[in-house]
Amino acid sequence: MVFTHNTLSENIRVQSVELLNKHLAAAIDLHAQVKQAHWNVRGPGFIAIHELFDKVAGDVETYSDQIAERAGALGGVARGTVQTAVERSFLTTYPLDIADEKEHVFAVSATLAAFGQSAREAIELASGFGDANTADLFTQISRGVDQQIWLVESHIDPRQ
Repeated sequence: MVFTHNTLSENIRVQSVELLNKHLAAAIDLHAQVKQAHWNVRGPGFIAIHELFDKVAGDVETYSDQIAERAGALGGVARGTVQTAVERSFLTTYPLDIADEKEHVFAVSATLAAFGQSAREAIELASGFGDANTADLFTQISRGVDQQIWLVESHIDPRQ
């Protein structure tokens, strides 16, 4: 931890930075997974899904920045390299051998849901150890992820 005039106790800041870095690794992984889908999706709905995945990836990249900057604001170090993401991400590995738009929609929805669930858990954790601002950040992220899941899953035919 580096010196800061932030008035949260060092104990709270240390816990928050660890929680933030856990999610930073997953957000970097999630961004790469959504870009994998964006680059490789094929099917009749290609252009709509291709563009949607690009928008989702952009939103996820924003989450990465917000998470990393919060860690820095608390006097911590944002651990945001690809190598760290590989070591620390809690997301399942994205299947590299799919092209079908339905399979990509399912896979992206599932990984978004896993990240969103962890963000909801982070809200409770951060609140529990006394960092309301970090909890609020995860609330914003959770709300955004829920919307992204809805947009992605809108490409699933409800009759099937």
